[in-house]
Amino acid sequence: MGINKNELTAEQIRKAMECKDAAELMEFAKAEGFEITKEEAQGYLEELSDIELDKENLGKIAGGGCYPDCKNDFCFEN
Repeated sequence: MGINKNELTAEQIRKAMECKDAAELMEFAKAEGFEITKEEAQGYLEELSDIELDKENLGKIAGGGCYPDCKNDFCFEN
């Protein structure tokens, strides 16, 4: 089935980045309601290993980013 990355929360991404191998990521994904193959898990781990996200970028991936002129107090850009 795979994972639609737009459906992931910042917490799920953080926890996925902590997985040490494909089996652990597959187990985590299943617990979160996603079914992935070993090949998909290995691909996701390779992709995640190249990423080092700060709070701002992690929020944007999880849909927490705002438009440039945002005036909300909760916005990462303020």
